[in-house]
Amino acid sequence: MGKSQKKRRMHRHNPMRVPDSHLPRGLVSAESTSTKKEAILPIIQKMESPDGSDRKWACVAVSNLIQNDPSTRRLLQGKNVVGALITRLSDSEEEVWIEAAGALRNLCVDGGYDICAEMYNKNILAPLSMFVPKISIILAQFLESPRNAPENTKKVVYEFTDNVITILWCLSETSNKALNAINQINLVPFLMSFLSSRDKLPISTVVAAAQSLYVLTDDNQTAIDEVCSDAAYSSCLLDIVRWNERDPKGKSKDLSRDRFETLKVLCCGIMSNVSPLPPPSVTSTLDVNNDLLLPVLRPVISSVSLDEVVQQVQELVTRQANEPPSIENLSPKNTPKSDHKSQTELDLEQLENRLRTIQLALEILTGVCATLPDPVSGISTNENDEVNLEDEDVEMDNDMTEGMPSDETVHPYEPTKRSSTALLPDLVRPLLTLVQPTPSFHPPTTSALNAIHASAFECLNNLFLSLSASPNAELAADEDAGRSIWSEIWAALFKVGLEVAPGQERKREIWEVVIGVLWGVGNIWKGKLVRYAVQPTSLFSTITQVPIDQQAQILMNVCDSSTEARVQVKCIGTLECLAQYPDSIEANRVISSYLLSILPTATTPSTKGTEPLLQAVSALIDIYSDERLSYDINFRNGRFLDRLVESVDGLRKAVRAIDRRKERDLKLRGEEVRDNLVAFIEYRRAL
Repeated sequence: MGKSQKKRRMHRHNPMRVPDSHLPRGLVSAESTSTKKEAILPIIQKMESPDGSDRKWACVAVSNLIQNDPSTRRLLQGKNVVGALITRLSDSEEEVWIEAAGALRNLCVDGGYDICAEMYNKNILAPLSMFVPKISIILAQFLESPRNAPENTKKVVYEFTDNVITILWCLSETSNKALNAINQINLVPFLMSFLSSRDKLPISTVVAAAQSLYVLTDDNQTAIDEVCSDAAYSSCLLDIVRWNERDPKGKSKDLSRDRFETLKVLCCGIMSNVSPLPPPSVTSTLDVNNDLLLPVLRPVISSVSLDEVVQQVQELVTRQANEPPSIENLSPKNTPKSDHKSQTELDLEQLENRLRTIQLALEILTGVCATLPDPVSGISTNENDEVNLEDEDVEMDNDMTEGMPSDETVHPYEPTKRSSTALLPDLVRPLLTLVQPTPSFHPPTTSALNAIHASAFECLNNLFLSLSASPNAELAADEDAGRSIWSEIWAALFKVGLEVAPGQERKREIWEVVIGVLWGVGNIWKGKLVRYAVQPTSLFSTITQVPIDQQAQILMNVCDSSTEARVQVKCIGTLECLAQYPDSIEANRVISSYLLSILPTATTPSTKGTEPLLQAVSALIDIYSDERLSYDINFRNGRFLDRLVESVDGLRKAVRAIDRRKERDLKLRGEEVRDNLVAFIEYRRAL
C-alpha cells in the first residue's frame, strides 16, 4: 500500500518565507515585477569597492532587498550576486565576511534549492569549511572564560555561527554531491558540541545546530554512524528530549518556551533518524517511538488551534499596517535599512515558528507511523537464483503459492513492536483537526498552514495503513469511530476542492495522499461506512457528508486522470472498500463496472498498468467472494462472470511480462492474483 516514505523535505528549504515557484521565470519578468531594480547596480558595484565600508554596506543591502521579494532576488542572481558574496567570505576585513555570510544565509532561506545548488557549484564549501574549526576554537574560549569576552563580541560570533550552520543545513539538502562533500567536513562533533553546551549558549544557535544535525542524519549513513559511535551523543540527545522546561539550566531568561519546544522536537527527529542505537547506549534498551518520541510529539500537534493562530495573525497584520514606520527604518534611498524588528514583527515570527514546529513534529510522526520493513527483506541476493529465473515465463505450479496469504503481498508492512492501535485515540483526533484547510491572508502563515495540512494527511496515511496491515477486532468493531473519521476526511477534501484542474499540482498532491488515508480507513471498517453525516453524539463535529455515489465518481475521476500506478492502485483499493457497503447496491454496480473496464481481453491489454490491473482483479474477487450479500445481484444480472473469464488470458500475458529479476515482489503478486482468479471463476461456476 502507498505509505509516505521518508524523503528529503523539499519544503524545509524555505522554513521562514513564502515559496515563489508560482512566479514567472526569467530576468525579464523579474525586472518587470521588481520595485527595487534601480538599487541593484550600486550594490553590485560597491561589492567590489576598495573601501571596506562600501563592501560591508553592499552585503547588508542584499539581505534587505531580498526580504519577501523574489523578483529582486532573481535580478541580483542574474548579476552574479552569489559569486560576489562567496568571494567576500574571504575578504580581508572581518565585518565584510560576517555580513556576507548573513546575506548568503538569507539567500539560502529565501531562494531554496536553485540558489543552494549555485552556491555549491561556485565552491562555497571551501571558505565555509575553514570557518568551522575557527568557530570551534573561539567558542571553546568563550566557554572556558565567559567573562573575558565582551557581550557585543559574543553576539557577533553567535550570529555568524548561526549563519554558517544554516547555510550548511540548506546545502546538505541540495544534492547527494553536496551532502557527500559536507560529510567530509566532519560536522557531527561540531554540531553536537552546541547541543552539549546548550546551557551556556544562546538558544537560537543551539536550535540552528540541531536543525542542521536533523537534516544531516536524514538517510545519511555517514552521519548516522558518527552519531551512533559516541554514547555521549545519544545521552545528550536523550537529556534534551527529557529536559524539564520548567527547570532549565544557565541562561533560562533566553530560553523561550517555543524555542525550547522546537529544540526538543528536533532532537526527537535526530533520535528517530539514528535509531536503533547500539549498546551500550542508554537508549539501546528503550522503545524510542513509544517511550520517547510519542510522549513529546503528541502534545506538540495538539498544542495550538490553527483557527486561533490565524485570528492572531490577522490582528497583528492589521496592527502592523496601522503602525507608523520606525525611525530606525526611515533610510535614505539606496541605503540598507536597520535589521531592528518591531514587537509586531517579532510576534508574527513567533507564531510562524510555532506552526513550523508543529509541521516538523508531523514529519517525524509520519516516519514513526510508517513501520516500514527492511527494503531487502525476503528478496534473494543470490546471483545464480536470478540467472535461473531470468527466462522463466511459464506458469508457476500451484504448490508454489499454496499457503501464501494474499495480505502479505497487498500489505507488506510489519506492525510495530507495540500494538499500533494505541496510537488511534491520541493521534487521530489532533491529526483530523490539522488536516482541515484554514484560510489565511498572510503569505508566510499561509505557507506554513499548507505545509501542516499536507504533513498531517501524510501522517494519517501511514497511521491507517499501519493499522489496516495488522487487523484488530476491537478497533474494527468501533464503527462509530470509522464513520466519524471517514466523514472528517471527506469534509477536509470538500474544503480543498473536489475537482483537480490542470496546473493545480499542490491540490493534486494532497488528493493523492488523502486517497491513501481513505484506503486505510476503508480497509479497517470495510462495508461499515455510511452515506450520511455523523451524528452529534460522535467524537467529531457533524458535517455535510459527500454521498457515497459521488465519492465513487470522484475516486474514479482521480484514477483516470492520474498517470502514476501507485495512485491508481490506491483509488482502486478505496473503491473496493466502498463497493462492499451492503445497502448501496447501485454504488456497487457502478464501481464494479468500472473495475471490469480495467480488465484486459485475450486480444486487448488493460486500460491501466500492470499494478492497477492486479489490484482491480483482486478487488473484484474480494467484493464478490460472498454470494449471500445483497449486492451480489449485480454480479449475476450483469454477467460479470463472463467478463472475468474473458480476462484470464490477458491477465496471464500481463503477469508473464513482469521481469522477475527487476520486480520480484510484483511477479509473485501477479502469479497469486492470476491463480486466485482462476480459482474464483471455478467457485462461481459451481454455485
